[in-house]
Amino acid sequence: MPTAIATASYRGDFERCRLLCESMDARVTGHTRHLILVEAADIPLFRRLAGPKREIVDEREILPGWLRPFPDPTTLGRRRIWLSPFGLPLRGWHVQQLRRIALADRLSERVMVSVDSDVVFLREFDVSALSPQGRTLFFRQEDAIAGVSPEHRDEHRAWSKKAGEFLGIEAPATTDTGYVATLIPWRTAAVKAMVRRIAAVSGRSWLATLAGTRLLSECTIYGRFVDEVEGLPDEYMPMHESLCRMYWSGAPMDHDTLTRFVDSLEDGHVAAGIQSFTATDPGLIRRVAGLR
Repeated sequence: MPTAIATASYRGDFERCRLLCESMDARVTGHTRHLILVEAADIPLFRRLAGPKREIVDEREILPGWLRPFPDPTTLGRRRIWLSPFGLPLRGWHVQQLRRIALADRLSERVMVSVDSDVVFLREFDVSALSPQGRTLFFRQEDAIAGVSPEHRDEHRAWSKKAGEFLGIEAPATTDTGYVATLIPWRTAAVKAMVRRIAAVSGRSWLATLAGTRLLSECTIYGRFVDEVEGLPDEYMPMHESLCRMYWSGAPMDHDTLTRFVDSLEDGHVAAGIQSFTATDPGLIRRVAGLR
């Protein structure tokens, strides 16, 4: 299936996003193009990463004019917030989710693969593997939320409950099935149907609806839509293990720790994600990943 890869990023993650691009250019094949989604102020910086199969997309091309970024006064302007008429100010990670949904709603490709900017591909990977026999892999893990650390479990369940409200799912109100991954394929036809469903349930545009809350997990909305609204039809093939091993939190990795982490990848892993908040040196990641 024609497949695009999408990455939502920002200037604070530029070096990690550059590393993602280098690893994709060295190891990833089969995609039509790679689109990097950033706010207008970051376009000049990210334009350095553009290439024959890589496009830098200004969020103003895909998001409405009423959703606008401003310096965050609580951080003395070091970070950004997005203001809208529909709810509380949104953080960058909320708006990155809106960008990904908005892009998938517009794409002509049949599949969009969402890849976080702090991911690096460590093994050769052809995206056709995400569409075996014309079906699209669908990431779901039974009872995954029950296994999330206690400090984050309530947040995941709140995301699930809000996703159900967006989609008009009356029961169950929430589910412990997990749909969140940092390297994940979406059928764009499903996203187009999903946003129509959200608009029909809420009585206003899907963007106005999602921008009205901070309880936002685009993977959970998509997951519950495919699972419970579409009923997981034959167009999908469930996958239960992530393609990307993540280091979500903790101290910055040193060379030995990172090497052990990379060496412990399982057979199904094609990439690793080192969360940017861990402050692990991108240069170190580049060397351990075998990129120059």
